[in-house]
Amino acid sequence: MDTADTVDTAVSSRSGARSRTRRAILDAATVVLAKNSAASLGDVAAAAGVGRTTVHRYFPERSDLLNALGSDVLDKIAAATDRGRLDDGPALAALERLCQELFELGDLLTLVFDESLAAAWNWEGWDEDTDADRALAGLIERGHTEGAFDPDMDTDWIVQVLWSLLYVAWQRGRTGTGTKHEALTLCLHTLRKTVSSTGG
Repeated sequence: MDTADTVDTAVSSRSGARSRTRRAILDAATVVLAKNSAASLGDVAAAAGVGRTTVHRYFPERSDLLNALGSDVLDKIAAATDRGRLDDGPALAALERLCQELFELGDLLTLVFDESLAAAWNWEGWDEDTDADRALAGLIERGHTEGAFDPDMDTDWIVQVLWSLLYVAWQRGRTGTGTKHEALTLCLHTLRKTVSSTGG
């Protein structure tokens, strides 16, 4: 291996380590903030197993960490939407697949629904329609065209129903009222009964 290859390998290794550390901090912040939205960077550092100075090196201010989390949420919602394959099969089945994928986001859902965090966040693109938003709207429009969705429920209403059910289901699962599987089953059953043109 010549000198150039050695340097490239070292740079790649350092870059990979930085990426893993950043990922560990974001994952820890998700868990910590889901339990306590007022948690400090020190709390996040402890959960991530790194020093507070390390967290500050990646995220100098708490707002920097929150903004990074916001981008992470949007990325994961986009990935969940892709996995939902919204163009495949009947619209109602596609909506249920999306619901399942979003439910698996876990603690990230808690962050999305926490108004105290939302008031402090300045997520770039959060107030704008994303590709995932447009894909969901397109699915609902397709469902209306197919006659699968209740025509009295417009697109925005069905979107709000979906997210509201996800919130209730995730809260039920995380508070120990029932198992995660039971919460998801109830969520899907209610979604189907609510938005279907035939009442499920």
